[in-house]
Amino acid sequence: MIFVAVLVQVVKNDMAKKSKTKAEREHMAKVAALGCIVCDIYHDAPDAPAEIHHITTRRGFGQRSKHTEVLPLCPLHHRNGGAGLALHSGVKVWEERYDTQENLLKIVEERLKEFN
Repeated sequence: MIFVAVLVQVVKNDMAKKSKTKAEREHMAKVAALGCIVCDIYHDAPDAPAEIHHITTRRGFGQRSKHTEVLPLCPLHHRNGGAGLALHSGVKVWEERYDTQENLLKIVEERLKEFN
C-alpha cells in the first residue's frame, strides 16, 4: 500500500514538471483570449478576462488533463466564487448550475475554429 502511494506521488510530481510545448502555450493563449465561457453564455458578458482551467474529466488515476483540454474561466467561476460559482469549490454543483466541462469544452473548440 505504501508503494502505491509513493508511486502515485512520483507520477504526480513528474506530470507537474512537464513543460508546455510552444503549440500548447499558443493554444492556451487563444483559449484565454476568448474570455470566460460561463460569463459569456450565462451572464451576457463576453469580454470577461479569463484564466485557464484544465478540465477534470478525461483523466485517469494520478494524471492531469492535457494542456489542450482547457476552459477559459474568470477567477470568480474558476476558483474565487465559492460554492456554486467557482468550479474548484464543487464540480458537481457547478456543472449542475452551468454545464459539464465536456460540453463547455466542445463550445470552446467550436469557437476556436471560427477564429481560424
